Amino acid sequence: MAIIITDECINCGACEPECPNNAIYEGGDEWRVSDGTSVSGSYQLMSGASIDADATQEPVSMDYYYIVPDKCTECKGFHDEPQCAAVCPVDCCVDDEDVRESEAELLAKKDKLHL
Repeated sequence: MAIIITDECINCGACEPECPNNAIYEGGDEWRVSDGTSVSGSYQLMSGASIDADATQEPVSMDYYYIVPDKCTECKGFHDEPQCAAVCPVDCCVDDEDVRESEAELLAKKDKLHL
């Protein structure tokens, strides 16, 4: 499963630099798959849709920091626990009940993002 940031976020920004996949963005900021990864060109999202990894995408949230599910690997292959949750002072980085992925799927996503 991926991690989400709830609306309890205080916008402190502690989580953003901790993400090894650059999956965390400030509210209102556009995102790219290519940010902080080795991906370029065509990229297939979890939904099956194909996008240009270098193209900007609409923000997931306008009001507070957010995590792009297609880039979140729960830090598998990098750390023993999700670093965003470890540093969040208000515990608003939590499991996303709507996005369920096995450890193998998360590791495969990590490998796909970091060729």
